[in-house]
Amino acid sequence: MRHAPIDSKLFVENRERLNKLLPPKSLAIVNANDVLPTNADGSLMMHPNSDLFYLTGIEQEESILLLAPDAFDPKHREILFLREPNEHLKIWEGHKHTKDAATKISGIPQVKWLSEFPVLFRQIMCELEHVWLNSNEHKRAAVEVETRDVRFARECQAKFPLHSYHRLARLMHPLRVVKTEAEIALLQRAVDITAKGFRRLLKFVKPGVNECEVEAELVHEFVRNRAKFAYNPIIASGANACVLHYNQNDQPCKKGELLLLDVAASYANYNADLTRTIPVSGKFTRRQKAVYNAVLRVMRASIKGATVGKLARDWQKESQVMMNEELMALGLITKADIRKQTEDELACRKYFMHGLGHPLGLDVHDVGFTTEPFAPGWVLTVEPGIYIPEEGFAVRLENDIVVTPDGPVDLMAGTPVEAEEIEGLMAR
Repeated sequence: MRHAPIDSKLFVENRERLNKLLPPKSLAIVNANDVLPTNADGSLMMHPNSDLFYLTGIEQEESILLLAPDAFDPKHREILFLREPNEHLKIWEGHKHTKDAATKISGIPQVKWLSEFPVLFRQIMCELEHVWLNSNEHKRAAVEVETRDVRFARECQAKFPLHSYHRLARLMHPLRVVKTEAEIALLQRAVDITAKGFRRLLKFVKPGVNECEVEAELVHEFVRNRAKFAYNPIIASGANACVLHYNQNDQPCKKGELLLLDVAASYANYNADLTRTIPVSGKFTRRQKAVYNAVLRVMRASIKGATVGKLARDWQKESQVMMNEELMALGLITKADIRKQTEDELACRKYFMHGLGHPLGLDVHDVGFTTEPFAPGWVLTVEPGIYIPEEGFAVRLENDIVVTPDGPVDLMAGTPVEAEEIEGLMAR
């Protein structure tokens, strides 16, 4: 746990919200993620299961949360199961949670060792009727590796075939998409660390530096602030920026080019998501600035348009209409192109081919029912872009916002974005 301790009140309240959604005689189970193998005897660092962290604050492998609000024994209504520490683990893997430590983190009084799980689980299952099992139901997920949750679901259904089984994700998604004040504070911390990294780059970038050197500057800034990369950084100079998910990060930044930076910090598993585009030489050309300001106008208008009750598809369509106008003013499309566009293929998609934004939180592309209208507490990214391969550059800008009844709040309002401000900071 690199981050500072989090008040367990956050996790206690999250469990209370979930318990209120569970029908009578229900049991919910959430597993930790697997430690994934690499090659030979290697393994990746474990990435915490977002739902388990949301409900407990626990980031340790093989952990299990069991919630049974109607269990006969009050001590069985919420139980956290953990690996039992021993001298071997202490020597080879280091710290494992004690029961007291896990209670302090999670606010769960009943912490048991994994060896006790089979007996207690059967006892509680025999009392209850409805079982809520977890799985990854993100619409864009590429599910090729069987997860711990999926294995558990199969084993549970084999042992208890006559229970009524339900999808826990259908309850977790609407809970997680609405962020509490405590969660927004953690997101703001990630945003602030990201801003520090970006300001560091404005002092560092110049002709001749390599994309990988730019990445290294961010590593330094993020780690010293108890954070890590929220996702694999995109550091794309010149025409590389026209590749939406460019990850090579090994080319020199040349005089006169633009450098697209899609980079952000993750703090306490809460993720920022920032994109900025800066001039390698410290000053935009007239053409580059015209494209930059066009994207900035669409971003600012789209931020204002992210209001309570709006559907994501309508928000996207509004940005595309604005982008059509900007592209026409830039000479990239014509009125004839707009007349020929269809509802499914707007003229702007030649130069702005991706979505406008997505929910943000414990996952960078966070869960939530995006077919539902925006509601207070949603945190969204806003990321329009213009990609011009024939001119060898692209501009994308991205801020993170909170939807509120009084209008959107920009979490990145303090992060430089105006072209003149960026030029001024780079000049100094």
